[in-house]
Amino acid sequence: MTRIVIVLLALLVAPMSLAQTKVPTTQSEISMGFAPVVKRAAPAVVNIYAKIITSGQPNPFFSDPFFQDFFGGFGAPQQRVQNSLGSGVILSEDGYVVSNYHVVGMASEIQVITTDRREFSATVVLGDEESDIAILRLDEAKDLQALSLRDSDQVEVGELVLAIGNPFGVGQTVSSGIVSGLARSGAATGKARGYFLQTDAPINPGNSGGALIDVNGDLIGINTSILSRSGGSNGIGFAIPANLVREFLRQAREGNEYFVRPWAGIAGQPMNADIAESLGLALPEGVVISDMHTVSPLAQAGFSVGDVVTHVDGEPVNSPSEMMFRMSVTGIGGVSTMTRLRDGERGEVSVAMIEAPDEPPAEDIKLDDQTVLPGLVVARANPAVIAYLGLPLSAKGVVVVDPGPYGARAGLQHGDIVDGINGEAMETTEDIRQALTETGRWVRLDLQRRGQKLSLRFRQ
Repeated sequence: MTRIVIVLLALLVAPMSLAQTKVPTTQSEISMGFAPVVKRAAPAVVNIYAKIITSGQPNPFFSDPFFQDFFGGFGAPQQRVQNSLGSGVILSEDGYVVSNYHVVGMASEIQVITTDRREFSATVVLGDEESDIAILRLDEAKDLQALSLRDSDQVEVGELVLAIGNPFGVGQTVSSGIVSGLARSGAATGKARGYFLQTDAPINPGNSGGALIDVNGDLIGINTSILSRSGGSNGIGFAIPANLVREFLRQAREGNEYFVRPWAGIAGQPMNADIAESLGLALPEGVVISDMHTVSPLAQAGFSVGDVVTHVDGEPVNSPSEMMFRMSVTGIGGVSTMTRLRDGERGEVSVAMIEAPDEPPAEDIKLDDQTVLPGLVVARANPAVIAYLGLPLSAKGVVVVDPGPYGARAGLQHGDIVDGINGEAMETTEDIRQALTETGRWVRLDLQRRGQKLSLRFRQ
């Protein structure tokens, strides 16, 4: 009897679960379309209006004191106000909203308008240009309608999806399509490097930061960019997966001022057919470790140069950006299980997710007006500095973190390694301060830039 009851319950529950995601088939279902889903999800999608203050390009003549005196400041660069239009998605009842960094990241004033015409001032509490994600906090917001975040790893190609946003400022608009592809890396605009869902649901300017939802009304991604020659939708749009948005929201709630990514401490390259053949693999898969820092968490877990990482937490990774996405979703303090391929044998290895260590201490300093290059910021190369500046893992010495106005004019760039000044070797940041305080008429900087040696010479 017990077995019969269990079977009957299973038969009753199965159609109910299938009904939540099935494609409409009857005339009555087709006539309703996606209206119930939109009615439930649309109030959680907001319009965002942002003001961005920029400076005009300065005329090089006006840096000359003669022309400054002659023209009396006329023609000097002036500030301009640019208006940015986009969308956002409410993530919590107490006013956390997600949008794109390129919409609000540099804004001086942000207004958020809900579907019921309420207006809120907003502040960016956590933004990241690389991922093109910004988390906003609405002032004095409460009892807002929020969208649930779905596990984006469960999304499949061919699923029906809806894109909700404010294209071209015409007002909230809904478009439909399917998930066209998964694991699209490096396809977004700006500096975003990530792991995107691809959809053919029409996405246009103003949709940025809006919602990509499934047929249950759950958020699976944040619309971020399109591939287009005309600027309009050509049916190739990209959305940031909800799992990464969830980690951003967690860090924002914890009070982080910037998004903290786990540090792998490795350099890797995607597997190709030639490398796969040399390793005796039937198919090209995974990321080949080509370099590794001595204190890398992967090194501590037993990885070596030449190993191949094929999966992170059970999900395939075929590029360094996909691997970083998986680690970012796990977050600092977590543990990821990585599948290692070595000498034809696979194994599961647990790797701790840590921040890039600030050891040995960076000893960063900013030079003052008593030096030749005031405003120059230098630091000692360590894992944290290497990760921040994107330097080779083997970088050593004193590194330019910010050239400052005078350093940039002299030709310095962030990431330059300062080997010597006026023929004297530079070992510490204090050596840099001392050397640029006591100089003659001419200054010579010996540098390493992207693996090349060069010298800059200028008169103070």
